[in-house]
Amino acid sequence: MAGLILAGDVGGTKTELGLYQVAAGRALQLVCQHRYSTLQFKTLEDTCVDFLSDGVKVDAACLGVPGPIIDGVAQATNVPWVLSQAKLSAALGGTPVRLINDLAATAYGVMYLTSTEVAVLHPAENPPAHGNIAVLAAGTGLGESALVYENGSYYAVASEGGHVDFAPRGEEQIELLRHLEKQFGHVSYERVLSGPGIANIYRFLRDRSRIAEPAWLTDQIATGDHAAAVSDAALKKSDPVCVHALEMFCDIYGAEAANLALKVLAFGGVFLGGGIAPKILPMLTGGAFVKAFLSKGRLNEILKRMEVRVALNPAAGLIGAAHRAAAML
Repeated sequence: MAGLILAGDVGGTKTELGLYQVAAGRALQLVCQHRYSTLQFKTLEDTCVDFLSDGVKVDAACLGVPGPIIDGVAQATNVPWVLSQAKLSAALGGTPVRLINDLAATAYGVMYLTSTEVAVLHPAENPPAHGNIAVLAAGTGLGESALVYENGSYYAVASEGGHVDFAPRGEEQIELLRHLEKQFGHVSYERVLSGPGIANIYRFLRDRSRIAEPAWLTDQIATGDHAAAVSDAALKKSDPVCVHALEMFCDIYGAEAANLALKVLAFGGVFLGGGIAPKILPMLTGGAFVKAFLSKGRLNEILKRMEVRVALNPAAGLIGAAHRAAAML
């Protein structure tokens, strides 16, 4: 089958792989897709070879991977793999391979989402026709990137913005910073805007409140995902400390989204990707996020012209990688 491409979205928890057929006009048709636990195999090469079973040969491959890519090699931030374009190409029989930052892949992918695959948190007031786009994604970690608009096209800019210094706002967040500094030393935004970050915020607030943790919540945290247990309790309003934790998370998320939007002048909009935002959408629409987003003093009028959307399609990164692979043909 001619025009076959392999696309991937590698994360700290899961790795999504897709096989696509490039049709007329470079339209992409999904042939098959599979989600792996990232640590199911010892290497990315083994994972891809397992996916492309029965001797399937692809013409190009592009995978979004966490961490910076230097000379075709990436040491993933939250994955114990060394990722290499050359090694993956060899494992695939010499297929041309390109590794791109996972948030760059997500950034390319959000351009192909339909109106039913996004939720608007903040509609833009009098937005310009075109402009740069900011992309943030809280999940296992925090990724940030941007799409730069020039001459009718968009170009993704990768970054490690999730690892910059956490800038607290207000006394409570300053206390949170001090609390986390004792634990981690350096405190990045990823320490608060991620799944582990929700757990960090919750533990700080639980200790600070001196309210005993309910036994049912202790059981849920012990037997499942800490962040998911806190988020579920917050959405159900079944524990006040969990509600407080998720409200603080949304507040910090809104502030950092505005920080990135101002840095790249995101008049084309701001997208929240990753796995957390769709799951906590009712809390994100509750007001704390947008209030923090529009709390930049003299620059608020600029931020009002930037629409903020949540990417509801979890395959945005895979879709972006697939389109970059198609461009390699």
